[in-house]
Amino acid sequence: MAGVQATSTSRFNKARLAQAMGCVALLAASVLQVTPLRAQTASPVPEPRRQFVIPPGTLDQVLSRLGRQSGAQIAVDARLTVGIDSPGLTGEHTVAEALRAVLVGTGLEVVRDPAGEYGLRRRSTSEGAPAARATGSLPSVTVTAGADFPGEPPRPYAGGQVGRGQRLGLLGDKDFLDTPFNTTSFTAKTLQDQQARTIGDVVKNDPSVRTIWPDGSYINQFTIRGFPTQTQDMAINGLYGIVPPQMTGGLEAVERVEVLKGPSALLNGMAPTGAVGGNINLVTKRAADAPVTQLTTSYFSDAQYGAHVDLGRRFGEDNRWGVRFNGAYRDGRTGVDDQSQRAGSATLKLDFRGERLRLSADLGYHDMHTDAPTRVVFTDNANFQIPRTPKNTLSLGQPWYFAASKDSFGMVQGEFDITSELTAYAAFGGRKNDFLGLYNFIYLQNALGDFRANQYFQPTFSDTRTAQAGLRAKLVTGSVHHDLNLSVDTLHTDSGVLAPVVSTYRSNMYFPSYVAPPNLLSYSSVAPRTAESELTSVALADTLHFLDDRVQLTLGLRQQKVKAFNFSTAGALTSSYDRGRASPAVGLVVRPWVNTSFYANYIEGLSQGPAAPAGTANAGTVFAPIQAKQLEVGVKHDFGNFATSASLFQIRQPTGFVNTATNQYAMDGEQRNRGLEFNVFGEPWRGLRVLGGVTFMDGELTRTANGSYDGNKAIGVPTTQFNLGAEWDVPQLPGVTLTGRFIYTSSQSYNVANSQRIPAWNRVDIGARYGLRAGGQPVTLRAGIENLLDRDYWAAASSSFGLARGAPRTLALSATFDF
Repeated sequence: MAGVQATSTSRFNKARLAQAMGCVALLAASVLQVTPLRAQTASPVPEPRRQFVIPPGTLDQVLSRLGRQSGAQIAVDARLTVGIDSPGLTGEHTVAEALRAVLVGTGLEVVRDPAGEYGLRRRSTSEGAPAARATGSLPSVTVTAGADFPGEPPRPYAGGQVGRGQRLGLLGDKDFLDTPFNTTSFTAKTLQDQQARTIGDVVKNDPSVRTIWPDGSYINQFTIRGFPTQTQDMAINGLYGIVPPQMTGGLEAVERVEVLKGPSALLNGMAPTGAVGGNINLVTKRAADAPVTQLTTSYFSDAQYGAHVDLGRRFGEDNRWGVRFNGAYRDGRTGVDDQSQRAGSATLKLDFRGERLRLSADLGYHDMHTDAPTRVVFTDNANFQIPRTPKNTLSLGQPWYFAASKDSFGMVQGEFDITSELTAYAAFGGRKNDFLGLYNFIYLQNALGDFRANQYFQPTFSDTRTAQAGLRAKLVTGSVHHDLNLSVDTLHTDSGVLAPVVSTYRSNMYFPSYVAPPNLLSYSSVAPRTAESELTSVALADTLHFLDDRVQLTLGLRQQKVKAFNFSTAGALTSSYDRGRASPAVGLVVRPWVNTSFYANYIEGLSQGPAAPAGTANAGTVFAPIQAKQLEVGVKHDFGNFATSASLFQIRQPTGFVNTATNQYAMDGEQRNRGLEFNVFGEPWRGLRVLGGVTFMDGELTRTANGSYDGNKAIGVPTTQFNLGAEWDVPQLPGVTLTGRFIYTSSQSYNVANSQRIPAWNRVDIGARYGLRAGGQPVTLRAGIENLLDRDYWAAASSSFGLARGAPRTLALSATFDF
C-alpha cells in the first residue's frame, strides 16, 4: 500500500548554556510530577470529528489517505482489499464513521480492538470476532502517514526506524516491494534516537556504505558499493546542487535520509561529481497536522553543547498551509586534541496542499567553523607497509589550523493535477557556498610514521542553480497500466579554488611537532572563478503494470549533456569539453505473492570525465564522461513487522592510470565490483527492533594498461562489511530502551599493486533512552557511547581521499522536551 574568514570568531558561551540546562533539569525535578511515559494514560474523550476530502480510488489508496488525514492506526489484511474500489469520502466524520463510509459496497466492515486500533473483516465474520489479521504469507499493514504532497515521504515501516518506501527520482515515491533497486530510507526518529550529527553518523546503519573521511571532521565522503560519493553528490528533495559541501549539521531539518544503492543516471541525472555506487537523498521536514513544539539539548564529549528547536504548525481551511522551522546550534571541544567545532543551522519550510495544487518552499542557512580539523593521510610511495594508526585523540595538525564555511540555500517545488491522470511538476533552487581553510596535507614516508606536510591556505566558493520540470501520466492500453514520467533537468555551477602551499615541514605521526603559523598577508582569502559546469538532461520512463500489478516493468532513457570549462586564476580558459551521452535503464519487479517481490535491473551511471593530473605529460587534458554499468537481481520479503532483502550486483566503471613508460594519463583500466547484500529491518518481536545487514564484495581491476594490474584488488573495497543494530524495550522498566550496534569492515588495499593494505577493524556502540512524562508533557532522555572500546583504526583507504581515521570514544547525551 502506498503509504572564514576569521581565525578568531565569537565563541558559544558554554557556561550559560550549561546553566540553562541545569535550570531546566532542576525545574523538572522540583516542580513537575515525573512519571514513566508508558505508565500514564489519557482520560477518555469523545472521538473528534474531522474534515475528510478523499477522492474515489482503490480501497488501498482510499484507506491510505484516510489514515493520513486522521492519523488513525488501521490494521488491514492485504487479502481483503485486493481488487476492491471505494467511492471515497468528503465531509466531517469521526474515524469510525469515515471508515464505514469508504467501505460501502465492499463487503467489509470496521471493528476496533481494546487498544483502539481499527481493523477490517468480512461482514460474514461473527460480531465478537477480532479484526482480521494476516496469516501465512500475507502480512497485516498499518495505515498511517503517506506521500500525497511534495516532500512528504512514505509512512514508516514497523519499528519506525526506516520508511516503507522512498523517492526514486524520476519514478516518484515507491513502496520498497515495488522498487527494482536496493534502497533504505532512515527516518527522523532514527536520526534523533541515535543522536546523529552528520550524514556519516546515519549511514553507519547501512552495510553497503562506509565513510572515507575522518569522523567528526568538517566534510562527509562515502563509498557505496565500493565507489566514492561526495557530499556534493547528495540531493535534497530530489534536487542536486543544494546540499552544503561542508555539511556538519542541519540534520535536525531532515525527515528522511534515503540511500539508493547503485548508479542512478536515469532516476536522478548525473551527480555533480559523478557518484556511481549510489545516491543519497535528504527529505526535509514538513508541518504535520499535529502541532510540533520541541526543544532538544545535547552534550558530546569532551565539552560540546548544543540545542535544537523544532516548531511546526498547519492552519487555514483543511490545514492547507504549513510552516516548519528548525534551528540548531552546537559548539565546543571534541574528543580530538586541540579540536573544537561550531555548527549552526536554520531552516524554514513552507507548504500548501490543495486538492489539485501542491507547493513547498525550503530556505536555509548553515555555518561551520572547525579549529584543528581532522583530515586524511596520504603516502608518498608504495615501498612500505601502512603503519599502525596513531591514537585517535591525537591531532596530526597544528592548533591554529581552521576550516570555515557559510551556506545559503533555497528551493521551491510544486505540482498541479491537470486531470486525475496527468500531473505537471516543477522545481528550482540554488545554493551559495563560501569556504576558507588553513590546514596540512600529510604524506607518509615510511612505516615508522615519518611524514612531510604541505600547509595550504585554501579559499573556495561554489554557486549553483538548478531547475526541473516534468509530467507524470497514467494511462491504460488494454490490460496494461502505464506510469509515464517525462523530466527535464539542469544544474549550473560556478566555482573557484585557490590552494597555494604556504609552507612545509616534517614530523612524525606518533610524535607530531608544532610549528609557527605562516605569514598569510601575501595570500588571497577569496578565490577567483576557476571552473564552470552545466549538466542538462531529458529523461523518459514508463512503468508498465501487468497482471494486477504482480509484474511491473520499467523502461527508461536519459540523454545527458555535460559542459565543463576550466580557467586559470587570471581567468584564461585552460580546458573545456561539451559532450553528451544516453543512459538507459530497465527494471523488473515480479510479485508472485503480496509480501514477496523478485527484482532485477540494468542501469547506468554517468560521471564527468577526469583531468590528467599534474606532473603527467598530458596534464590538464579532460576526458569524456564516464559511464558505469550495473546488473542486479534480488528478492525482498515482508513478514509484516520484519523485512529482509538479498541482492546480487555487478558494477563496472572505467578508471584511469598513468603509463610509467610514457608518463601519459589515460583511461586504460576498469574497476569491477561484484557483491552480495543482505539487509534486515523492522520489529520481529514486540519491543525488539533490528536494523543492518552484511555486504560481501569482490572489487577487481581489469583491462589495465598492458594488463599490469589485471586481477588485483580494487583500492578501498573491503570483502566484508557488516552492520547490525538493535533496540530493546525493557519490559520490567517501562519507558526504558537499550540500544547497541556492531560494525565490522575487513582489510582493504591502498594501492593498485596491492602492496599496501590497512587491517580489518570493528567498532561497538551502545546506548539507552528513557521516555517519561513531566507535567503531562513527553520527555525523552538519551545517552550513547560511540566506539565503546576506544579502538584506534584506519577506517578507510582510498587513492583519491587517502587514509581516514576512526573517531575516538565519544559520549553523547541529549534531552528532548515536547510541549
